[in-house]
Amino acid sequence: MALPPDKLDPGSQASAADMKAWLVQYGPALRRYFRRRAGAVEAEDLVQEVFVKLLARTEGQTIENVERYLFRVANNVLISRHRHDTTQVWKIDEDSVDPLERTEDISPERVLIGKQTLVALAVAIAELPPVTREIFVCHRFEDMTYIAIARRMHLSVKAIEKRMQRALMHINDKMGRGNV
Repeated sequence: MALPPDKLDPGSQASAADMKAWLVQYGPALRRYFRRRAGAVEAEDLVQEVFVKLLARTEGQTIENVERYLFRVANNVLISRHRHDTTQVWKIDEDSVDPLERTEDISPERVLIGKQTLVALAVAIAELPPVTREIFVCHRFEDMTYIAIARRMHLSVKAIEKRMQRALMHINDKMGRGNV
């Protein structure tokens, strides 16, 4: 069987054969990705959700690198699932706990400080050079190892280490803290 294309042009739809080949080619890696982050029970459903999103992609959208696209969608699926789960847990906890029993109030000042810190962090990350920013996001938000990032980006592990060090120094300087 021929390999599916690594790029989808605007207006083109992936054929059933392409989808099957991508599932065979990238499915095991996606399952491992999801098992590490969401557990074995949900991994298969999450892989299916990634491929549904690939099928439903916007017409006219070019996908330059199918593997990168699939893993970006996988990350977004995890974020969406986490947000949904967190919202559901909060609703359950809110209903089961008496407001008078709460030990910690969230003051407007504390909320504002949290928002300002988050904005400062986002700005500091956005200021990083694109490759360094991608390395930082892969390591800190996607829990990828330096080795996995090096393979994915076709760089040496030493280059990944140096760029991560620069990213952390930059963010620490911008945030005015010792550790990120």
